[in-house]
Amino acid sequence: MHPAPSVILFTSLSGLGFGLLFFLGLGMPASTGLVAFVFYAIAYAFAVGGLIFSTFHLGHPERALKAFTQWRSSWLSREAWLAVMALCVSGIGAIAQIFFETRIDAISYLGAALSMATVFSTAMIYRQLATIPRWHTPWTPVLFLGYSLAGGALFAGQVSLAMPALCVLAALQVVAWMQGDRALADSGTTLATATGLGERGSVRAFEPPHTGTNYLLKEFVYVVGRKHAAKLRIIALILFAGTPVLLLALEFNHILALLAVIAHIAGVVTSRWLFFAQAEHVVGLYYGKR
Repeated sequence: MHPAPSVILFTSLSGLGFGLLFFLGLGMPASTGLVAFVFYAIAYAFAVGGLIFSTFHLGHPERALKAFTQWRSSWLSREAWLAVMALCVSGIGAIAQIFFETRIDAISYLGAALSMATVFSTAMIYRQLATIPRWHTPWTPVLFLGYSLAGGALFAGQVSLAMPALCVLAALQVVAWMQGDRALADSGTTLATATGLGERGSVRAFEPPHTGTNYLLKEFVYVVGRKHAAKLRIIALILFAGTPVLLLALEFNHILALLAVIAHIAGVVTSRWLFFAQAEHVVGLYYGKR
C-alpha cells in the first residue's frame, strides 16, 4: 500500500493521544490543576491532531461528516463516533480535575474505555480487509492497542509500566512481522485462484493490463526492498522500544524522559510506515508485483 503521510501521522499520533487519555482516565498520574492541564493538553494535541491529519487523505475533506452516517456497517464510522465520545467524556473528566480539583471516577473510567475502543476501531478498519492478508489477522488490533498502551504509559510517566510494556510490544511486533511476511503466501491467493483457471494448468498474465500507471498501481502496489525493510525494522525497534527503555533505566530526569518520548514517537512513525508500505494488496498479482 502507498504509505500516505497523512494516514501514518493519523494512526501514530491519535494512538498515542488516546493511550495517554486511557491512563489519565485511570488516574495515572493522579493530578489536578495545572499539572492535569498539561497532561490533558498533550493527550488532546496528539489525539485531535491525528484525527485532523486523517482528513488530509480524503479526496473531499468537506464530506468528512458523512463518515458518521454508516456506523451500522463501517468501522470508520464507528471510529468517528467513538473518538468524539472519548474526547467529550474525557473532556468532562479533565474539566473536573483542572478547574475543580476533583475526580469523577465513573466519567474518567468511561473516558478510558472509550479511548481504547477508539484505537480498536481504528485497527479494525485495516483488520477487516481480506484483500490485504498482512492486515487481515488478529495481530493488527493487538499491535494498535499495544502501541497505544505502551506509548500512553510512557507519556503518562508510568515508568514501571512503560518499560515492560515496551519490551512486550517489541516482541509482539517482531512476531507480527514474521507472520506477516508469509501472510500472502499462506492465504493461498494466486493469479490462478483469482481467475479460476488454476485447474487448467499454470496461469500467467499474457501481457500487462496497460502500458502506463494508474490509481491501482499508485495506491495498492507499493513495493519495498527486503534489505531496506529489514533495516527500517531494526531502526524502528531501537527507536520505539530500545532507546526509551535504556533511557528510562537511567536515573530519572526530565531531559532523558523527553528524549525517550521523542525516540518512541520516531519509532512508532517508522513502524507505521512499514505497516502500510509492506501491506501487499492482492491486486498486485495481476501486475506481477507479488
